[in-house]
Amino acid sequence: MTDYLTVNRANWDERAPMHAKSEDYGVERFVADPAHLSDVVRFDRSRLGDLSGVRGVHLQCHIGTDTLSLSRLGARMSGLDFSAASLAEARELATRTGTAIEYHEAPVYDALDVFGAESFDLVYTGVGALCWLPDIARWGRIVAGLLRPGGRLFLREAHPMLMTLDETADPAWPRYPYFEHAEPLVFDETETYVETDARLSNGVTHSWNHGLAEIITALLDNGLTLTAFTEYDSAPWCALPGQMVRGNDSEWRMRDEPRRLAASYTLDARKIA
Repeated sequence: MTDYLTVNRANWDERAPMHAKSEDYGVERFVADPAHLSDVVRFDRSRLGDLSGVRGVHLQCHIGTDTLSLSRLGARMSGLDFSAASLAEARELATRTGTAIEYHEAPVYDALDVFGAESFDLVYTGVGALCWLPDIARWGRIVAGLLRPGGRLFLREAHPMLMTLDETADPAWPRYPYFEHAEPLVFDETETYVETDARLSNGVTHSWNHGLAEIITALLDNGLTLTAFTEYDSAPWCALPGQMVRGNDSEWRMRDEPRRLAASYTLDARKIA
């Protein structure tokens, strides 16, 4: 198999400045308004609860808008990403907003080498992260290793049901695997998911889907216990162009009968003390 990290890193290094300039990520709103939060974190504000003084790490943090939002809720945050260009944007945003966030460049599977075991009260992972990892069981071991006893994982992700759908078909239909698969899904696309006229020259990506049971089992097998799980008929981006509409909550749902599709979920788990 081609080195997926090299392929995907080239793609995300190119996406990062596009995303930082886009209205979708709203970097300038963070600079202008010290209380501004990302749409993803704002959606989960009530579920996240009080983060005052919590030591947290955001895995696969990209350009750091969610990381900064968690910091604004009181957490002492670090961020990890494998894309140097993404981290450059994240560090610039932290500097411009006067926020103390430590950012580290490494793949997720190297997180324990970077931070050490039992370093955090909170591990946070946002939308669109797990599909870039080939082995969800290994991810579960990393999450458990990073958490202190009693520590918490908070995950909001695209639903694996959504990830099976062919977005180029109308109506969309299940084309891709629901369960984890050995060989990656290989795509070559010149567009990213934000509004921009720029086009990608490094458009090839390697990705994997993971079923809900596989994700949950990866956590249970490594000493975490599930404390909350909720599925939603919405996602924070237009996953099926032409078939979804944006609501007043900034979430995207199917234009017709949205409750027929599970589009995202949140998962809360604790490491057994």
